[in-house]
Amino acid sequence: MSGYCSTGIKARTLATMPIATVVNVDHADGIPAVDLLRETVPNPTKQITVLPASFYSYFLSTLSKGRIPSAIRGLLPYESRPNMLSLLAGKPNPSLFPITSFSLTVQSPIDPSSSTQLTIDGEILEEALQYGPTQGLPQAHKWFVGLQEVAHNRPANGGEWGLSVGNGSQDLIYKAFSALLNPGDHVLVEAPVYAGVVPLLTAQKAICIEIDTDESGVSTSKMREILDNWPATTPKPKVFYTVPYGCNPSGVTTTLERRLEVLKLAHDHNFIVMEDDPYYYLYFGQIPRPPSYFELEGQQSMETGTPVGRILRFDSFSKILSAGLRLGLVTGPKPLVDAINVHTASANLQPSSTSQAIAFALLNSWGYDTFFAHTRLVSEFYRKKREVFTLALDRHLQGLAEWTIPEAGMFFWIKLHLPPSNESAEGDSESLIRDKALEAGVLALPGKSFFVNSRKTPYVRTAFSLLDEKDVDEALRRLAAVIKEARGD
Repeated sequence: MSGYCSTGIKARTLATMPIATVVNVDHADGIPAVDLLRETVPNPTKQITVLPASFYSYFLSTLSKGRIPSAIRGLLPYESRPNMLSLLAGKPNPSLFPITSFSLTVQSPIDPSSSTQLTIDGEILEEALQYGPTQGLPQAHKWFVGLQEVAHNRPANGGEWGLSVGNGSQDLIYKAFSALLNPGDHVLVEAPVYAGVVPLLTAQKAICIEIDTDESGVSTSKMREILDNWPATTPKPKVFYTVPYGCNPSGVTTTLERRLEVLKLAHDHNFIVMEDDPYYYLYFGQIPRPPSYFELEGQQSMETGTPVGRILRFDSFSKILSAGLRLGLVTGPKPLVDAINVHTASANLQPSSTSQAIAFALLNSWGYDTFFAHTRLVSEFYRKKREVFTLALDRHLQGLAEWTIPEAGMFFWIKLHLPPSNESAEGDSESLIRDKALEAGVLALPGKSFFVNSRKTPYVRTAFSLLDEKDVDEALRRLAAVIKEARGD
């Protein structure tokens, strides 16, 4: 059985695979979250329809199409064949590496009073210190594929998606933009948008179309209005970039309804959703966590036959394991993941083998259940930090600002009540935060940094992840004093 996507390109279907049922569990304080999945008996009449590799030729940039695969790295997998004698790569002889072992002490998420000693040595250490595959060390890569299968209910055994490891998700996002966008291409972005992608898009000379957000996420009605009225002579945007959980900077978690609308728009107007999701495991909302775009796409294909292959997902371990490991994942259509791998092979060869080996030693000792237990502890920690920050905001900024309480992530997006200026009826936070607040001894980021057009805005982003209760109170007291001075109170 075969199907067709809206562009007329023939799609293929996969044999029925086990599907997972969402299981609602509680955090320690009773807040519900969607964390665990269990396999259930599939409906034999349901199939996943997959867009063919040829579909992505339209999306790949000229630069990406012109990249030549590494001759050496293309042959490296053959070194693992039995009885193969390799004269291929100029790998350093591991007997000369002065490091003889790594030893890690790991605290148990189940019982914080206990810890485990992990040692990396022998062949595993040799692999950790040596050049490795572009897409990631085999054992670590396999564990990460399993994680995506369990966390997002997208079995990989049908070959409908690929995964690659990167030196942090930022590394992979940069390479994805490079793979997808030519200079002058249009791209849809949330407004406000993660400040870290603004320099990337600017350098690539992309034309960014800002879509405003509210407390439910990106405005899909505005997005549809823009796309439905797009000039016939101008190519439509190929990409929509979004941070759907605890968005940096707005703190907004996109609702299920908005996610479904975005997926429909992606199908109707033929674009790729870049799902940048560093705060997926930092969700602490009152309702069960909405499914990711990656999961929803699979569900829709099973239910309606809509082809999968429009979600390119980015995960980060910075917020849940260690920012210094610089470890991230890209998951999505194999032609797009392969394009990123070709870029990596020529730019930095591979993600760090050492970081992967350390992470895998920890994660493999835990298993998925314990990993999820750890992420629940992390989200609960940040929920408490959010509560402390909320109380301090109520004490110091009532009447001086307004805000929405985030359900995930690390940030409050605060609208300051400032005097109007000649350029903005609501005032602008730029000089107040960069100059006055700095002089008063409090650092935050002006809202201007989160708009690709550097628009005037009264907003400011504040992070609640690090300061203790006393310092939070003092920081917001100082900020309140600066706002009052600007208002003439």
